[in-house]
Amino acid sequence: MLTKLYSLPELPYGYKDLEPYISEEQLTIHHQKHHAAYVKGANAIFEKLEKARKDGADLDMKATLKELSFHVGGHILHSLFWQNLAPADLPAQAGGGGKMPNGKLADIITEEFGGLERFKQEFTQAAASIEGSGWAALTLDKQTNRPVIMQVEKHNLNMYPNFKLLMVFDFWEHAYYIDYKNEKAKFIEAFWNIVNWEEVAKRLG
Repeated sequence: MLTKLYSLPELPYGYKDLEPYISEEQLTIHHQKHHAAYVKGANAIFEKLEKARKDGADLDMKATLKELSFHVGGHILHSLFWQNLAPADLPAQAGGGGKMPNGKLADIITEEFGGLERFKQEFTQAAASIEGSGWAALTLDKQTNRPVIMQVEKHNLNMYPNFKLLMVFDFWEHAYYIDYKNEKAKFIEAFWNIVNWEEVAKRLG
């Protein structure tokens, strides 16, 4: 009997709290339908694996593990995404969205990119140039201690092994279409108003 399965995390804010940048309807469907589907999908595969092991049945391991990677990746990335967003009207010390990064985080962004504006430009371009569905992410290469922008296709392709995820941006159509339709650039622009830089800095350590 499996006792440790994934569960849908609660949001650290209300469904209305990211307006006007993300509407209540958009956020509710994204969290309760799409993220929940990845949780359900991952758990179903673990249950399938457990049953096959118990019964001694053969599985198509290549297909099974590819599907598991997709669902687990979706769950992990969404869980991080909710945490690195915050209502724009909160003060910075309370995790308010869109405030300027400071401290060590600001220092490594300036050292690597030359400043916040250049980082935002490169990150925005990484998101906008995703082919199909995917994510843009700010990561930390722990070998060099350098921040690196990562472009993830779907939930599990082009990932840099062992790079620490600091900030992720969901650029799947389901993340924005209710609010922005085909105007994807407006969703990226809106994102910068609700980034929880305090949370990103905590992940940096």
